[in-house]
Amino acid sequence: MREAVGEIAKVARKDPALAAEGAVVFLERVSPALEQVDSSSGAIGSAVNHAIAALVPVIAQAPCDGATRDAWLERLWTAHVADEIPYIERLGDYWGDLCASREVASRWADRLMDGTRRALAPARPTRAFFRGTSACLSALLTSQRFDELMQLLAAETFWPYKQWSVKALLAQGRKAEAVRQAESCRSPWTNDRAVDEMCEAILLSSGLAEEAYRRYGLRAHTAGSYAATFRAVTKQYPDRAAREVLDDLVGTTPGIEGKWFAAAKDAGFFDYAITLAQSSPVDPKTLARAARDFAESESEFAVEAGILAVEGFANGLGFEVTGADVAMAYSGAMNAATTLGRSAEIRQRLADVLRRDGVGAAFVRQALGVFGGSE
Repeated sequence: MREAVGEIAKVARKDPALAAEGAVVFLERVSPALEQVDSSSGAIGSAVNHAIAALVPVIAQAPCDGATRDAWLERLWTAHVADEIPYIERLGDYWGDLCASREVASRWADRLMDGTRRALAPARPTRAFFRGTSACLSALLTSQRFDELMQLLAAETFWPYKQWSVKALLAQGRKAEAVRQAESCRSPWTNDRAVDEMCEAILLSSGLAEEAYRRYGLRAHTAGSYAATFRAVTKQYPDRAAREVLDDLVGTTPGIEGKWFAAAKDAGFFDYAITLAQSSPVDPKTLARAARDFAESESEFAVEAGILAVEGFANGLGFEVTGADVAMAYSGAMNAATTLGRSAEIRQRLADVLRRDGVGAAFVRQALGVFGGSE
């Protein structure tokens, strides 16, 4: 999929219309091509969503006559309706963009209106799922039929639909109302991050960076790891001191402060990283690698990281721990101690750890060939 999207993007620079045709063909074929592929990890769905986001502008911006665009839209709609998995469900969110004009979008809104009204009926027994609901709402937004859009969604709280009402308020410059309406959608079934992202963007567009950061910035950029989250927040707010951002993020996770160890280490806050590791457990493998990697360049840090790693292993922490992991932590601490000229002191501290009782400590002693704290 990445290769196909990349090729279409290359063609778009020279022949936008041909690239748009290729994008339509891709979106027609992608779901049938993948329907027999195991997608339990969610990776395929994410890749398709990224492809849709990349290809919609190619189609929307392509120069073409009305008949060609109408044909593209009909083909995409047929693929969207036939998508049973569904892989291209999010195409509806971009329908107004794909229409590329207010007039075309308005026609599609009229076409999809009856089904959308049924889908959004206030009385639950009369509601019925309609594949075109998001497409209709998107088309209403593009055609600037704001009053109709907001009337349709007046009693709705389901965020995937209500977001279009928020966008309508934004399009009219009613930013404060947009934030209030987005906030009103929070519930146990709401994607809070999506709400945070939209509200943050609204406040930033209004020049309210401090309010955006305090209210939403620390939650809107959650990534796959704590370190990645820290990088995302600092990238969004480059004028804010990185240490302040890290402090604020640590404050959002009371009791598991050690999860931010890698973020502090990567940012060069070595003393703070050790403080975090001492506050709550850190994966001892992570600490062992830190001891190894910084034994010469940040020896004080490496010593403490290595000792904490050995303590963690001795306390039974870590997943699928091997003797090599234990040796890495011990040698990292001792190499750093040699650099500092504190070998005897650090060896004694490690020996004290190794004398502890328990299965974990026994495993560490066996891995190092150490008994009673002496080599």
